[in-house]
Amino acid sequence: MPYKAKILLVYTGGTIGMIKDFETGALKAFNFKKLLQRIPELKQLDCEIETYSFEKPIDSSNMNPERWVEIVEIIENSYEQFDGFVVLHGSDTMSYSASAVSFMLENLSKPVVFTGSQLPIGDLRTDAKENLITAIQIASLRQKNKAVFQEVCLYFEYKLYRGNRTTKVNAEHFKAFSSPNFPPLAESGVHLKVNNELVPTQNNALKLQVHKNLDCNVVIIKLFPGINHAVFSTLLEVPNLKGIILETYGAGNASTEDWFVADLKSAIKKGIYVINVTQCSGGSVNMGQYETSSLLKKIGVISGKDITTEAAICKLMYLLGQNVSPKVFKTIFETPLRGELS
Repeated sequence: MPYKAKILLVYTGGTIGMIKDFETGALKAFNFKKLLQRIPELKQLDCEIETYSFEKPIDSSNMNPERWVEIVEIIENSYEQFDGFVVLHGSDTMSYSASAVSFMLENLSKPVVFTGSQLPIGDLRTDAKENLITAIQIASLRQKNKAVFQEVCLYFEYKLYRGNRTTKVNAEHFKAFSSPNFPPLAESGVHLKVNNELVPTQNNALKLQVHKNLDCNVVIIKLFPGINHAVFSTLLEVPNLKGIILETYGAGNASTEDWFVADLKSAIKKGIYVINVTQCSGGSVNMGQYETSSLLKKIGVISGKDITTEAAICKLMYLLGQNVSPKVFKTIFETPLRGELS
């Protein structure tokens, strides 16, 4: 008898878990225990599905590190019983959550697939059914008795992405996500096409390690023409600040004004880590390519290379939570840990 993969469906909240009351038009949370009644097509999948829901499902705007810990604990506690996990999540902060969970789960040898929808599951034109069905199918894929995908992924609108490479790009279209610097791991059409050359296999002998300490004493500062000394220096003086994601222009360029460089130099001297990421939707930081980034390199700003802002802030929280030594922090941040940068 062929092996049937066991999949755990984790509902955190979000549009995908809503159904519309057609009399009032109001959206209300969906009872996931009745999932098969609502989506009978799931019975055609060659896997066993169990469901778990947050006690109080939340809008993804309320997602936070405590909730990320809740997600990874659900996976940790049921890791041996299931072959794959599908996390249903609101789309607004899904890229942050997929990035954070990728760092929190080390030596992952099973798929964790984030998905959601732009329209509720009961809506006539919903994208929820396709996203959910294919995400479960992807999580159950096996080859030579091993999971095909052994990392945290994000599936939306016919494409499976590496979770920590994604960013939300559209609030209205079904194609809500993009992976600007890394191709899709798989594409769903008439057939599910896996890009095998992009899918790494893990050493399954290594035991899953779950990291739950995240340090939130961090900030994202987006540069803009006209940012002034008073505003910038105030942000750098936030009590207990330990790390900054600095969204710069182009290939990592920033102002060369004396006050700006002096403020950053002072922050770095105090032990605050400054990570340079680009505001551009695609491309990479390349400090030293232009004079306007050479100074940043010289004073010890860390290059985020082609990492997304979402992955950068989560990686920063994660490394600060690991109490990484200042001597090696720069090297570790600039090294891919979960495929988050090239």
